[in-house]
Amino acid sequence: MEVILREDVEKLGIRGEVVKVAPGYARNYLLPKKLAVAANESNKKIVEQERQAHLRKEVKLKSEAEDLSKLLTGVSVTIAQKAGENDQLFGSVTAKDVAEALAAKNFIIDRRKIHLEEPIRQLGEFKVPVRLHKDVTAEVDVLVVKEE
Repeated sequence: MEVILREDVEKLGIRGEVVKVAPGYARNYLLPKKLAVAANESNKKIVEQERQAHLRKEVKLKSEAEDLSKLLTGVSVTIAQKAGENDQLFGSVTAKDVAEALAAKNFIIDRRKIHLEEPIRQLGEFKVPVRLHKDVTAEVDVLVVKEE
């Protein structure tokens, strides 16, 4: 069965692409979740219009993310945590802690956009990537200091 994708589907295709899938996969998964529509001429026109609107929206979101990235470049946040004698933290600094520190500086960023490979467990200075858009990533300096 041929369907037109309305959203990007991992390991299948991107938005607006015509793909051939098993009838059961289309009927039971793609069509009910509105990830795809049947491939016919009227649906092709509708999906093309949706794709154009999506591209305009995507360009706008990317430009906003680039502007925010310029503002975030050079921003440094300090997080105070309890630590032991050899600079090991009691606990860790997570993406949520970084998001709260950025919110204190009037940068409202979702914690899921802050990509820490693993939580920070030592004192020191770290560069933390913030993925604002699929093509735009900014780095924030995070300084973890000992709480007095």
